[in-house]
Amino acid sequence: MTVAAFEELDFEYATSVAEKAMRLMAEQRVPPTPNNFQVWFKYCLGASSELKRTIDILIGNKRKFDTATNHDLFTTYAGSQIVPEDVALNNASQQLHSVMSSAKQFLTTAIADNRTQMQAISDVADRTGAGLDPRPLVESLMSELAKAAARAAKLEASFGEKTRELDTIRDSLNKSEERAKTDTLTGLPNRWALEEFFRRAQMAAMEKGEALSILLIDIDHFKRFNDDFGHGVGDQVLRLVAKALRERVRDVDLPARYGGEELIAVFPGADLAVCATVAERIRRSISECQITRRSTGEILPGITVSIGVAQFQFGETMADLIDRCDRALYLAKKTGRNRVVSENELNQELAS
Repeated sequence: MTVAAFEELDFEYATSVAEKAMRLMAEQRVPPTPNNFQVWFKYCLGASSELKRTIDILIGNKRKFDTATNHDLFTTYAGSQIVPEDVALNNASQQLHSVMSSAKQFLTTAIADNRTQMQAISDVADRTGAGLDPRPLVESLMSELAKAAARAAKLEASFGEKTRELDTIRDSLNKSEERAKTDTLTGLPNRWALEEFFRRAQMAAMEKGEALSILLIDIDHFKRFNDDFGHGVGDQVLRLVAKALRERVRDVDLPARYGGEELIAVFPGADLAVCATVAERIRRSISECQITRRSTGEILPGITVSIGVAQFQFGETMADLIDRCDRALYLAKKTGRNRVVSENELNQELAS
């Protein structure tokens, strides 16, 4: 909710909501910063059902509202997110305003026309009662009805045109949202889409008591491809790995670009063993791929990846889960690359 929306609230009601927010923040030991207050005010106001559900689950699980959790809540539900599609969204808003203004004008004109038509028909009816020749009255009535039909047809055509404009605006907004959530190089969802997907998967996992796992992929010796063959080849390698990942996950999973040469995938409903099995299939398929340099026909060195796998622990943040998965990935790198390491092996390594 924007500041302007807050200001429109009734003063006494806003005061009571603010007091409730401060009381709950104190109970949960949430620092009374402006950002935190905005989150909890919105929660108490009931302005976002998803925010309410998220905080209710966190409270129910006796989750500590630490700095990371408070930051995630603010950036997700209260903070403004600046994305490259702001201009497109602004244009869509202007177009929508134009369509609504036109529709209002159409309706105003239609109402005025109907009043004129009703008056004309009333005049014909009055003249009929006076016992005049009915033929010119019938012609007059037919003329008024024809005018009404023509006006209705014109109005229908105008609304049809505006409906098409609304469809165009809707498509533009959908495409803008999709572009904002897509990595341009690989075509995979980006970090923004990943965080949004993980929050939903996390809440579902905690509500239903289901498993949730992730894998983290790093391309072995990726710098060598860039240094020896150029960044164009490096981009080609990254796209190939992204394609292999995308083709080996389910529709309910989310593959995404995490950053640099690292890719990630989230698997709702999958435990560690299932995720590790998928990771091994991905690793093997990539190791069997070859890239040919287009300019020379030269076959480039084989591509391998190291993959870390971890399972969500009840109540933890995405950052904690990825950190554990990243440590498993580091162990895969450390022990020879081109392999999958799960957090179980990480724990065994730490225990030895």
